[in-house]
Amino acid sequence: MHQIYVANTDNQWFDFLKSNQPLEDVNFWKPNQQLFKAIGEGGLFVFRLKSPRNVIGGYGVLVSSINVPIQFAWDSLGIANGHPDLGDMMRAIRRYRTDQQITPQTLIGCRVLANPVFFEPDEWFEIPSDWSSNIVTGKVYDSHYGEGARLLQQLEQRTHPSVLFSRAKKSFEGFEEVEQARYGEPVSILPRLGQGAFRIRIAGQYRFECAISETRVLPALEAAHIRPYSLGGTHEASNGLLLRKDIHSVLDAGFATITDEYKFHVSDKIRQVFNNGNEYRRLHGASIKLPQDSAYWPSLENLRWHQSQCYVGD
Repeated sequence: MHQIYVANTDNQWFDFLKSNQPLEDVNFWKPNQQLFKAIGEGGLFVFRLKSPRNVIGGYGVLVSSINVPIQFAWDSLGIANGHPDLGDMMRAIRRYRTDQQITPQTLIGCRVLANPVFFEPDEWFEIPSDWSSNIVTGKVYDSHYGEGARLLQQLEQRTHPSVLFSRAKKSFEGFEEVEQARYGEPVSILPRLGQGAFRIRIAGQYRFECAISETRVLPALEAAHIRPYSLGGTHEASNGLLLRKDIHSVLDAGFATITDEYKFHVSDKIRQVFNNGNEYRRLHGASIKLPQDSAYWPSLENLRWHQSQCYVGD
């Protein structure tokens, strides 16, 4: 089953992002903390443009639903939040939260969408016939039936096959591509995460805590690639760790690696080269903190690449 969520969408947010495309990811943010559970990751998130337009204007694929500080959302996604700068974004949030003091560390709800598509005005189409003016946030449709099936068909007709849709090829199963069993049925293919979505996903999977130290100060943490993106790595969760910035640098420089047993292994060469390194040697042998869901653990393939291609040795 394909879940499609049709969301009431601010016209200014839509127009700003459309004028700045192409974008890898966008943040359909909510001004308050709010975990989104209407559809799962991989579901289609459709933009219903508010009055006076009252039409379907585009869509994205939901890849994360998480509460993060405004500053972190901005640092991760920048203008893909739908605003030209952090100040403008905060002013927009204050318009909704008039009774509260808003700072860059205030938490907001983030719905990160990958591969967003913004239709041209002549491609916009009618909202589902059963849409009610009483709907405040949005509504879920099943793409196999009625208005949901019509909605999926309309989206497919306006999208180049290479972007999202395919027939009888692949389907979602979590975050893996698997063979599609029912030939001829339109299905969606999981998009690749962009850098911003990767950062937010990794932070959430590691519960905003360094995988090696006990640091939970978010500005001091970074989403690290095990295999650098510039060297063939991907923005997938299995290629990521949330690390304190200095530990990230030590890992990238090859003075530490992660073993197959998920332990932090520090080279003694760090002391030889820098005449120090005790702070990191104290962490030698520590088991890294892993995401609750094993599907997001670092892959052995990526760990072994780092061990053989980056690590300087003992």
